[in-house]
Amino acid sequence: MAYRYRSGISLFGLLYIVVGLFIAWDHGYITASLIRRIVSALLAVFLWFLVLLGVDLNIHT
Repeated sequence: MAYRYRSGISLFGLLYIVVGLFIAWDHGYITASLIRRIVSALLAVFLWFLVLLGVDLNIHT
């Protein structure tokens, strides 16, 4: 009998990450400004061609 490898994250792994994110947010390790900076960096990485055209991808509030 052949077993298939199932890639991905288990329900326990997902729950572990969600609880960890909540605890980090609650203790001040993750802030709104940090999330804005990370999202801006991810946008710049995935939409780099817009950065070359002069588009500002910084998220401001």
